[in-house]
Amino acid sequence: MNFMTIHMNDSQMVSLVQIKEFLQGSQIIKFEGISRQEKYDWIENILSRFGYFRLRKKDKNTIKKYILSMTGFSDAQLTRLIAKKKEIGKILLSSTRRHTFSTNYDADDLARLIETDNAHERLSGPATKRILIREYETFKKKIFERLSKISISHLYNLRAKRQYISKALTYTKTQATQASIGERRKPRPDGKPGFIRVDSVHQGDSDKAKGVYHINLTDEVLQWEIVGCVEGISERFLLPLLEDLIKQFPSKIINFHSDNGSEYINKRVAELLNRLLIKQTKSRSRHSNDNALAESKNGSVVRKHMGYVYIQSKHAEAINDFYKKYFNVYLNYHRPCGFSTDTIDAKGKIKKKYDRYLTPYEKLLSLKNPEQYLKEGITLQMLKKIAEEKSDNEYAELMQKEKAKLFKSFTK
Repeated sequence: MNFMTIHMNDSQMVSLVQIKEFLQGSQIIKFEGISRQEKYDWIENILSRFGYFRLRKKDKNTIKKYILSMTGFSDAQLTRLIAKKKEIGKILLSSTRRHTFSTNYDADDLARLIETDNAHERLSGPATKRILIREYETFKKKIFERLSKISISHLYNLRAKRQYISKALTYTKTQATQASIGERRKPRPDGKPGFIRVDSVHQGDSDKAKGVYHINLTDEVLQWEIVGCVEGISERFLLPLLEDLIKQFPSKIINFHSDNGSEYINKRVAELLNRLLIKQTKSRSRHSNDNALAESKNGSVVRKHMGYVYIQSKHAEAINDFYKKYFNVYLNYHRPCGFSTDTIDAKGKIKKKYDRYLTPYEKLLSLKNPEQYLKEGITLQMLKKIAEEKSDNEYAELMQKEKAKLFKSFTK
């Protein structure tokens, strides 16, 4: 296909037949004008030369196609110019310029946001903003100065940009049981940590072979989360893991709450909790919110990072090792969680507004006299050392690197 450059002088075009022949040609038109006003003058000349406003609709369309091919204007833009010619007899440049907002966030800021979202697997806007603030204020990274001031709504605007989009990266129903173990009620921590919610997540089956089970424990007040992995949920596998997971919490454990699954409501688990002086409760029937925190963490944390694809049970030890060394540290020291402010309306209904985003470690520090909740031998200085060893993004990248190694080992 040939290219052709047309200058302003096209006086040889004097009939519609010539224009039709021109439009049927094989050239790609490139119009060169000195200025926008010169293009406007040329359009005026064409409209006058062919008596545009007296033509039939079919012939008007031919003239418009000719002008569009020559100028590169959009159809809507040309329609506005023709209307202006008809109204005042002349096409003039507008004396006003469209208002444009200044650009506060450049390509480097967008790159920082992409790195952050890729490292943390795109958290919610408020949680991401909290990380950006911590990167600048807590970890003194000046490259996050502008992003630390971004509004949550504009953060989502940046995520919708083309540059961001191009670079940004089996449920088992429990059976009813008549066991009298555990008190059937919803725990009420009254703002004190140590009330643990627990649930298990099954990683699917394949040809009748069971996949691994993830065991997820979350403190109701701090949202301090400890995740483990076992080959199966029989007592042989589950009891040693539960004891290890409970020991990983820095705060004293007061209450252990689960659904009514037999993996938790049995004599061996009850004996374990009694030995650790931990009270056991279980969810009430027809009260689905009794264990809502654990259920939500299953989806937003375990499923988000481990997915739904079947993983052979033989990999449970490697997964549990990854959780203990990297994942649990990331969750509690570098991943912000939403905390609600509760208000009661005139009808007595509690309304929750999630307006604070803190890491579980920050939430612990926000409590009055947090040392009183720590286990013997655990100090705030020990926790601070872990929290400040790496920034949120640095630790998230380390965790993602180790997770990639873990998943790669599944295919060997």
